[in-house]
Amino acid sequence: MALAAVGALAVVLTACTSADKSAGATGSDPVASTPPDVRAPATSAAPARPSSSPATTAPSTRCRTADLRASIGPNRPGAGQENFAVVLTNQSTRTCTVYGFPGIAFVDGAGEAVTPDPGRATGQEEPTVTLKPHASAWSALTFANPAATGVTTVTPAAVLVTPPDETASIKAAWSGGKVSDTGKASVPQVSPLRPGDGG
Repeated sequence: MALAAVGALAVVLTACTSADKSAGATGSDPVASTPPDVRAPATSAAPARPSSSPATTAPSTRCRTADLRASIGPNRPGAGQENFAVVLTNQSTRTCTVYGFPGIAFVDGAGEAVTPDPGRATGQEEPTVTLKPHASAWSALTFANPAATGVTTVTPAAVLVTPPDETASIKAAWSGGKVSDTGKASVPQVSPLRPGDGG
C-alpha cells in the first residue's frame, strides 16, 4: 500500500516537471514571451526645399569699344585755346551708356605715343549718357596754343580713343596740327563725356 502511494507521487512530480519544460520551450512563459521593444522606423527627414533661383543679373548697358566709332571734330579756337570735340558714336544696334572720361593718346603712324597722356578736367559734372543707335557723346579736348607758350611740339598722325572702363582703343585721324610733347605746358586736357557731338 505504501509502495503504491510513493509510486503515484513520483508519477505526479514527473508530469509537472515535463509540463514546466514544455511551457518554456513553447514560449508560453509570460516573461519569456514578451515581444522585444519594436520601435517605429525612423521617418526620413523631409527633403530640403530647393533654394530659390539666384536673381538673374541684368546685362550691362555699358558701351563697349566694339559698339562705338571715334572721331575728332574741327578746331574751335578761342582766347589762345585750341578746342576739339572727341566724339564717340554708337554704331551698334543696341542702346548703351557711357560715363566719365575717355582715354586719349596722340600717336605716330606706327601707333606709338608721341606725347604724354592728356590730363582730366576735373570738377565738372559727369553725367551718364545714354546712346541710342547712331547717337553720340563728346568730350572737350583743349590745350593752350603751343606757339604762345614756346614749348617743343610734335604733329601726331592719329589719336587713340579709349571709351570709359574699356581697354581697347579706337583710332581716329588727327588733323589738328602741332601738340606739346613736353608735358609741362600746353598740356591737353579732356572733359567728362556729355550728350551730343560738340557741334
